[in-house]
Amino acid sequence: MRGLIKVAAAAAAALTAPGEAWAFGRSRIWLPEGVSTIAPAVDHLFYLILWITGVAFVLVQVTLVWFLIRYRHRKGVPAGYTHGNNAAEIVWTIVPTIILVFIALRSQTVWSQMRGTPPPHDLEVEITAEQFAWNIRYAGPDGTLNTADDVTNINQLHLPAQKTVLIHLKSKDVIHSFFVPAFRFKQDAVPGVTGRLWINAVKPANLEIVCAELCGLGHYRMRGFLIVEPSAAFDAWMAAQITPPPAPTGQPS
Repeated sequence: MRGLIKVAAAAAAALTAPGEAWAFGRSRIWLPEGVSTIAPAVDHLFYLILWITGVAFVLVQVTLVWFLIRYRHRKGVPAGYTHGNNAAEIVWTIVPTIILVFIALRSQTVWSQMRGTPPPHDLEVEITAEQFAWNIRYAGPDGTLNTADDVTNINQLHLPAQKTVLIHLKSKDVIHSFFVPAFRFKQDAVPGVTGRLWINAVKPANLEIVCAELCGLGHYRMRGFLIVEPSAAFDAWMAAQITPPPAPTGQPS
Protein backbone atom coordinates (compact mmCIF):
# COMPACT_ATOMS: atom_id res chain seq x y z
CA MET A 1 0.00 0.00 0.00
CA ARG A 2 2.85 2.41 0.82
CA GLY A 3 4.39 1.70 -2.56
CA LEU A 4 1.10 2.48 -4.28
CA ILE A 5 0.84 5.75 -2.36
CA LYS A 6 4.39 6.72 -3.42
CA VAL A 7 3.59 5.99 -7.06
CA ALA A 8 0.41 8.07 -6.84
CA ALA A 9 2.33 10.94 -5.22
CA ALA A 10 4.97 10.82 -7.95
CA ALA A 11 2.28 10.85 -10.63
CA ALA A 12 0.58 13.81 -8.93
CA ALA A 13 3.85 15.75 -8.79
CA ALA A 14 4.49 15.04 -12.46
CA LEU A 15 1.02 16.00 -13.64
CA THR A 16 0.96 19.23 -11.67
CA ALA A 17 4.55 20.20 -12.45
CA PRO A 18 5.09 23.48 -14.31
CA GLY A 19 5.20 23.37 -18.08
CA GLU A 20 9.02 23.48 -18.13
CA ALA A 21 9.12 20.03 -16.52
CA TRP A 22 7.39 18.62 -19.59
CA ALA A 23 9.69 20.36 -22.09
CA PHE A 24 12.58 18.62 -23.82
CA GLY A 25 14.48 21.22 -25.84
CA ARG A 26 11.89 22.65 -28.22
CA SER A 27 9.53 19.68 -27.85
CA ARG A 28 6.75 19.50 -25.30
CA ILE A 29 4.67 16.50 -24.30
CA TRP A 30 2.07 18.36 -22.29
CA LEU A 31 0.35 21.74 -22.55
CA PRO A 32 2.25 24.41 -24.51
CA GLU A 33 3.91 27.09 -22.43
CA GLY A 34 1.36 29.65 -21.28
CA VAL A 35 2.31 33.24 -22.09
CA SER A 36 -0.80 35.14 -20.98
CA THR A 37 -1.92 36.31 -17.57
CA ILE A 38 -4.94 34.01 -17.67
CA ALA A 39 -2.97 30.87 -18.61
CA PRO A 40 -2.06 29.80 -15.02
CA ALA A 41 -5.71 29.88 -13.91
CA VAL A 42 -6.81 27.86 -16.95
CA ASP A 43 -4.02 25.33 -16.42
CA HIS A 44 -4.88 24.96 -12.74
CA LEU A 45 -8.52 24.29 -13.61
CA PHE A 46 -7.45 21.77 -16.27
CA TYR A 47 -5.26 19.86 -13.82
CA LEU A 48 -7.96 19.98 -11.15
CA ILE A 49 -10.59 18.42 -13.43
CA LEU A 50 -8.02 15.93 -14.74
CA TRP A 51 -7.27 14.79 -11.21
CA ILE A 52 -10.90 14.51 -10.17
CA THR A 53 -11.90 12.53 -13.25
CA GLY A 54 -8.71 10.45 -13.08
CA VAL A 55 -9.31 9.44 -9.46
CA ALA A 56 -12.98 8.66 -10.22
CA PHE A 57 -11.93 6.51 -13.20
CA VAL A 58 -9.42 4.53 -11.12
CA LEU A 59 -11.91 3.99 -8.27
CA VAL A 60 -14.63 2.80 -10.65
CA GLN A 61 -12.27 0.39 -12.45
CA VAL A 62 -10.86 -1.01 -9.19
CA THR A 63 -14.41 -1.51 -7.87
CA LEU A 64 -15.43 -3.20 -11.11
CA VAL A 65 -12.48 -5.63 -10.96
CA TRP A 66 -13.20 -6.34 -7.29
CA PHE A 67 -16.83 -7.13 -8.09
CA LEU A 68 -15.81 -9.40 -10.98
CA ILE A 69 -13.56 -11.39 -8.64
CA ARG A 70 -15.68 -11.30 -5.51
CA TYR A 71 -18.95 -12.26 -7.20
CA ARG A 72 -17.66 -14.56 -9.93
CA HIS A 73 -19.52 -17.76 -10.67
CA ARG A 74 -18.52 -20.64 -8.40
CA LYS A 75 -19.95 -24.13 -8.24
CA GLY A 76 -22.12 -24.78 -5.24
CA VAL A 77 -22.40 -21.11 -4.32
CA PRO A 78 -25.89 -19.71 -4.92
CA ALA A 79 -26.31 -16.32 -6.48
CA GLY A 80 -27.21 -13.46 -4.16
CA TYR A 81 -29.82 -10.82 -4.91
CA THR A 82 -30.09 -7.30 -3.54
CA HIS A 83 -32.77 -4.66 -3.89
CA GLY A 84 -30.42 -1.73 -3.32
CA ASN A 85 -28.74 0.07 -0.47
CA ASN A 86 -30.13 3.43 0.57
CA ALA A 87 -26.93 4.57 2.29
CA ALA A 88 -24.77 3.75 -0.74
CA GLU A 89 -27.20 5.46 -3.11
CA ILE A 90 -27.23 8.61 -0.97
CA VAL A 91 -23.41 8.70 -0.86
CA TRP A 92 -22.91 8.22 -4.60
CA THR A 93 -25.50 10.90 -5.29
CA ILE A 94 -24.33 13.55 -2.80
CA VAL A 95 -20.58 13.20 -3.35
CA PRO A 96 -20.68 13.69 -7.16
CA THR A 97 -23.13 16.56 -6.70
CA ILE A 98 -20.74 18.35 -4.33
CA ILE A 99 -17.83 17.78 -6.72
CA LEU A 100 -19.77 19.06 -9.73
CA VAL A 101 -20.97 22.17 -7.87
CA PHE A 102 -17.39 22.86 -6.77
CA ILE A 103 -16.11 22.51 -10.36
CA ALA A 104 -18.93 24.74 -11.63
CA LEU A 105 -18.09 27.50 -9.13
CA ARG A 106 -14.37 27.24 -9.82
CA SER A 107 -14.98 27.29 -13.58
CA GLN A 108 -17.23 30.32 -13.27
CA THR A 109 -14.47 32.19 -11.46
CA VAL A 110 -11.99 31.49 -14.28
CA TRP A 111 -14.64 32.21 -16.92
CA SER A 112 -15.42 35.61 -15.40
CA GLN A 113 -11.71 36.48 -15.46
CA MET A 114 -11.50 35.56 -19.15
CA ARG A 115 -14.86 36.68 -20.49
CA GLY A 116 -16.15 39.19 -17.97
CA THR A 117 -15.81 42.95 -18.21
CA PRO A 118 -12.43 43.67 -19.84
CA PRO A 119 -9.94 45.64 -17.73
CA PRO A 120 -8.80 49.07 -18.96
CA HIS A 121 -6.90 48.46 -22.17
CA ASP A 122 -3.68 49.92 -23.55
CA LEU A 123 -4.35 48.98 -27.18
CA GLU A 124 -7.33 48.12 -29.38
CA VAL A 125 -7.09 45.77 -32.36
CA GLU A 126 -9.77 44.67 -34.80
CA ILE A 127 -9.45 41.19 -36.33
CA THR A 128 -11.75 40.24 -39.18
CA ALA A 129 -11.68 36.63 -40.31
CA GLU A 130 -12.49 35.58 -43.83
CA GLN A 131 -11.89 32.57 -46.05
CA PHE A 132 -8.97 32.08 -45.55
CA ALA A 133 -7.08 34.89 -43.81
CA TRP A 134 -6.96 37.08 -40.74
CA ASN A 135 -7.34 40.81 -41.47
CA ILE A 136 -5.66 42.87 -38.74
CA ARG A 137 -6.50 46.54 -38.12
CA TYR A 138 -4.88 48.99 -35.71
CA ALA A 139 -5.92 52.55 -34.99
CA GLY A 140 -3.71 55.13 -36.67
CA PRO A 141 -2.44 58.43 -35.24
CA ASP A 142 -6.00 59.60 -34.45
CA GLY A 143 -6.37 56.69 -32.00
CA THR A 144 -9.73 55.59 -33.48
CA LEU A 145 -10.45 52.39 -35.33
CA ASN A 146 -12.08 52.34 -38.77
CA THR A 147 -10.83 55.71 -39.92
CA ALA A 148 -8.73 56.65 -42.93
CA ASP A 149 -5.38 56.49 -41.11
CA ASP A 150 -5.78 52.93 -39.76
CA VAL A 151 -2.89 50.49 -40.03
CA THR A 152 -3.91 47.22 -41.70
CA ASN A 153 -2.18 43.91 -42.09
CA ILE A 154 -2.95 40.36 -43.18
CA ASN A 155 -2.01 37.33 -41.09
CA GLN A 156 0.57 39.30 -39.09
CA LEU A 157 -0.49 40.30 -35.58
CA HIS A 158 1.96 42.30 -33.46
CA LEU A 159 1.22 42.83 -29.77
CA PRO A 160 3.20 44.56 -27.00
CA ALA A 161 4.22 42.42 -24.04
CA GLN A 162 2.77 43.17 -20.60
CA LYS A 163 0.07 45.40 -22.06
CA THR A 164 -3.68 44.79 -22.03
CA VAL A 165 -4.98 44.46 -25.58
CA LEU A 166 -8.70 44.57 -26.39
CA ILE A 167 -9.55 42.64 -29.54
CA HIS A 168 -12.73 43.14 -31.56
CA LEU A 169 -13.34 39.89 -33.43
CA LYS A 170 -15.47 39.75 -36.59
CA SER A 171 -16.12 37.51 -39.59
CA LYS A 172 -16.85 38.45 -43.22
CA ASP A 173 -18.36 35.17 -44.36
CA VAL A 174 -18.62 31.98 -42.26
CA ILE A 175 -17.90 30.98 -38.67
CA HIS A 176 -14.19 30.95 -37.89
CA SER A 177 -12.46 30.40 -34.56
CA PHE A 178 -9.55 32.51 -33.32
CA PHE A 179 -7.26 30.19 -31.36
CA VAL A 180 -3.86 30.85 -29.79
CA PRO A 181 -2.99 27.80 -27.64
CA ALA A 182 -0.25 29.59 -25.69
CA PHE A 183 -2.80 32.21 -24.61
CA ARG A 184 -5.28 29.46 -23.56
CA PHE A 185 -7.86 31.37 -25.55
CA LYS A 186 -10.24 30.42 -28.32
CA GLN A 187 -13.22 32.42 -29.54
CA ASP A 188 -15.52 32.01 -32.51
CA ALA A 189 -15.79 34.77 -35.09
CA VAL A 190 -19.44 34.85 -36.12
CA PRO A 191 -20.78 36.81 -39.12
CA GLY A 192 -22.82 39.82 -38.00
CA VAL A 193 -21.51 39.66 -34.42
CA THR A 194 -18.54 41.53 -32.93
CA GLY A 195 -16.93 39.50 -30.19
CA ARG A 196 -14.64 41.01 -27.59
CA LEU A 197 -11.69 39.41 -25.88
CA TRP A 198 -8.73 40.79 -24.01
CA ILE A 199 -5.19 39.51 -23.82
CA ASN A 200 -2.18 40.41 -21.72
CA ALA A 201 0.93 38.56 -22.87
CA VAL A 202 3.49 38.23 -20.11
CA LYS A 203 6.63 37.98 -22.27
CA PRO A 204 7.86 38.19 -25.87
CA ALA A 205 7.10 35.17 -28.04
CA ASN A 206 6.56 34.06 -31.61
CA LEU A 207 3.23 32.24 -31.84
CA GLU A 208 0.75 31.02 -34.41
CA ILE A 209 -2.90 31.91 -34.89
CA VAL A 210 -4.97 28.97 -36.06
CA CYS A 211 -8.58 28.70 -37.12
CA ALA A 212 -10.16 26.02 -34.95
CA GLU A 213 -13.41 25.85 -36.95
CA LEU A 214 -13.76 24.01 -40.26
CA CYS A 215 -14.47 26.99 -42.52
CA GLY A 216 -14.14 25.65 -46.05
CA LEU A 217 -11.82 23.85 -48.42
CA GLY A 218 -8.94 26.21 -47.64
CA HIS A 219 -9.27 25.83 -43.87
CA TYR A 220 -5.88 24.12 -43.66
CA ARG A 221 -4.08 27.27 -44.82
CA MET A 222 -5.86 29.75 -42.56
CA ARG A 223 -2.80 30.40 -40.45
CA GLY A 224 -1.57 33.63 -38.96
CA PHE A 225 1.55 34.70 -37.12
CA LEU A 226 1.56 36.50 -33.79
CA ILE A 227 4.60 38.36 -32.55
CA VAL A 228 4.63 39.47 -28.92
CA GLU A 229 7.46 41.97 -28.48
CA PRO A 230 8.66 44.52 -25.92
CA SER A 231 6.73 47.79 -25.92
CA ALA A 232 9.61 49.73 -27.46
CA ALA A 233 9.89 47.26 -30.35
CA PHE A 234 6.13 47.35 -30.89
CA ASP A 235 6.09 51.16 -30.91
CA ALA A 236 8.91 51.17 -33.47
CA TRP A 237 7.03 48.68 -35.65
CA MET A 238 3.85 50.78 -35.47
CA ALA A 239 5.78 53.94 -36.33
CA ALA A 240 7.23 52.20 -39.37
CA GLN A 241 3.75 51.22 -40.52
CA ILE A 242 2.43 54.77 -40.12
CA THR A 243 5.38 56.64 -41.64
CA PRO A 244 5.11 56.64 -45.45
CA PRO A 245 8.18 55.45 -47.38
CA PRO A 246 10.47 58.26 -48.57
CA ALA A 247 9.75 59.63 -52.03
CA PRO A 248 12.32 58.93 -54.75
CA THR A 249 14.87 61.71 -55.06
CA GLY A 250 15.59 61.43 -58.75
CA GLN A 251 14.99 59.56 -61.98
CA PRO A 252 17.21 56.69 -63.04
CA SER A 253 19.57 57.52 -65.92
